[in-house]
Amino acid sequence: MLKKVLFPALFLVLAYFIMANENAKIIIAGIAIFLVGMYFMEEGFKLFSGSTLESVLENFTNTLPKAITTGAIATSIVQSSSLTSVIMISFLSAGLIGLHDAIGVIFGANLGSTTTTWLVSYFGLKINIAYYAMPMLILGVTLRFSANLKYQGIGNVLLGLGFIFLGISYMMNGFDTLKSTIDLAKYSMDGFIGVLVYILIGAIATIIIQSSAATMAIVIAALVSHQIIYENALAISIGANIGTTITAIIGSLASNENGKRLAVAHFIFNAITALFAFIFIYQIAKIVELIASMSGVADDNYVIKLAIFHTLFNIIGIILVAPFTNKIVNFLEKLFIPKFKAKSKPIYLNDAVIEIPKTAILSIRKEIMNLYLQSLQAISHAMNLHREEIFSDKNIHDVIQKSKTKIETNIDKIYKENLKLLYGEIIRFATLSQQNMNEADTILVGKLKTASRKIINSVKDSKELQKNINFYSKSKNEYIKEEYDAIREEIASTIREVEYLRQNHLNDVDRVSRIEALKKRLVTLDLSKNGKIDELIRNKKIDTSMATSLMNDSAFVFDICKRLIAVTTVLWVEDEMLIQLGETENED
Repeated sequence: MLKKVLFPALFLVLAYFIMANENAKIIIAGIAIFLVGMYFMEEGFKLFSGSTLESVLENFTNTLPKAITTGAIATSIVQSSSLTSVIMISFLSAGLIGLHDAIGVIFGANLGSTTTTWLVSYFGLKINIAYYAMPMLILGVTLRFSANLKYQGIGNVLLGLGFIFLGISYMMNGFDTLKSTIDLAKYSMDGFIGVLVYILIGAIATIIIQSSAATMAIVIAALVSHQIIYENALAISIGANIGTTITAIIGSLASNENGKRLAVAHFIFNAITALFAFIFIYQIAKIVELIASMSGVADDNYVIKLAIFHTLFNIIGIILVAPFTNKIVNFLEKLFIPKFKAKSKPIYLNDAVIEIPKTAILSIRKEIMNLYLQSLQAISHAMNLHREEIFSDKNIHDVIQKSKTKIETNIDKIYKENLKLLYGEIIRFATLSQQNMNEADTILVGKLKTASRKIINSVKDSKELQKNINFYSKSKNEYIKEEYDAIREEIASTIREVEYLRQNHLNDVDRVSRIEALKKRLVTLDLSKNGKIDELIRNKKIDTSMATSLMNDSAFVFDICKRLIAVTTVLWVEDEMLIQLGETENED
């Protein structure tokens, strides 16, 4: 109830404040335009360089120094630590990167985010940024009409830069004209109490605005207009670092365990960094003065000094915290361990990456593997077999002969309460992700969706098989029992071969030969064509009821094995030629 009342009340207060004060209206408009620019920049880089960024983050993060450097450079380029964090969360979920390396990237992203302060400090003062904003907006809008996703991404980036420049210009003009009516600098506070107060202001402002870059842009605009003193600006920059971690924690509440752990790691880093900067703010400021003097920065150029301070205390934070990364990882791995893990809940799908093609594809592929493994357990149990037995080195015929005990498994319940829901989430995520993909990626996701459908249909068929396997296992007719054992053996053999292909990285020739061998063996399963049922009937070894059941069930086995081969080709045979070989009709 409070939330429903609070937001409209704050909205009305803001509306009154904007209408009552012309200068405040200009400043707040500048903030709004700046935030729109940050949004377009992030969306643009998702389309324009998402795959490149993901490849860099995946391949250059295998050591802590490389992870920190990569995180800093990537965030400096895309100007979005949140985008870097989202990709890290998805990579963690997909098992492409460890928590240790992901934390390193987050450390680096914190440092990389300080480049926004440098850009605003330097270009905001040296050039008329509003002059360059207009051409960027015009070119950005033009490129957004392109059918090419890359061009759309570039258009979004240009729009983002244009809005950011325009927003900074509005904020600076607003603070400049505000001087004639009110001097905010007279509310400045000295000493550690003043530092603490302004740290809180910076944190609160960042939480409200949801952007530390926007907070720093406001501070720079106010500093240029002498509406805030240098010491208080330093304190706000520390507060902005704290505020952005609260934003990350709020954003992680809807994410999985890895997202929460990464958010806590972010908070630990920023909290320690902020505490150190608070305690030693005056000592760090003296180092800033020394660096500025050696670099030829003017004594009264407080904006550049603020940028140096912002960068310096983040570097100090990395130096302080990085040596304890292993201890942080050990601590985090003990957090957010679910007491009960719902199997129907996706493990790898994260809506935050749905607009980043490569990461979305990786997430879909991993989730379908999860669906496959869960479905495989259901199919195995329907055959009265355990996966461990199928995957073992034991002779598969011996495994079948020794596995006569019925395994109580309600396939219908597993399907409706678990697999069907998981399959639905995969299809939803995959369909939405295709909206942001090029033609090749869209086709690939289409194949993955088809693979997930084949897995689900195999589970449905195993439910039908289960009835007759359990029924005829008690029959006194040894011939029908033998035929149903053969059915179980064929499915188990196919599953074992699929598992071999899943676990082993074979060369293309070996993969082709094993896939082709599976297909050739598949032909022999069609009992209606090989005459075996006719022979059993003629020799009066089985009756017509048994023959009908056997014919129907052999068709189910044929379809299950055929689908498993197709799924294997899509998920684990990466060569494009093999993908073509593995394509089957969409009869399912």
